Amino acid sequence: MPIHNKLVRDRIPEIIEGTGKKFSTRVLENQEYIKELKTKSFEELNEYMNAKNDGDAIEELADLLEIIHALAECHKGTIDTVEEVRRQKAEKRGGFKEKIFLIEVEDD
Repeated sequence: MPIHNKLVRDRIPEIIEGTGKKFSTRVLENQEYIKELKTKSFEELNEYMNAKNDGDAIEELADLLEIIHALAECHKGTIDTVEEVRRQKAEKRGGFKEKIFLIEVEDD
């Protein structure tokens, strides 16, 4: 039986059960859950970086967003809290829509 040892979406056990395969799971403690969410975020970011088309890129971005939702809750916030902080930072420092690439800044 292949060993996966990774965080999966909530309905994955139900989906595996539907195939008739045997499996094992456990519920993570909070600190371990945060650690695994961070690990999963790197996995999903890597999949996004390797996406070959817009559809695949959007799919991977959706996975990253799901992880951000979960992490916000772990840190006693919500996606609305994260969005408000994002909006404030965009207002203060701008976003990335203008595609500005900084080359160098003179030293003092």
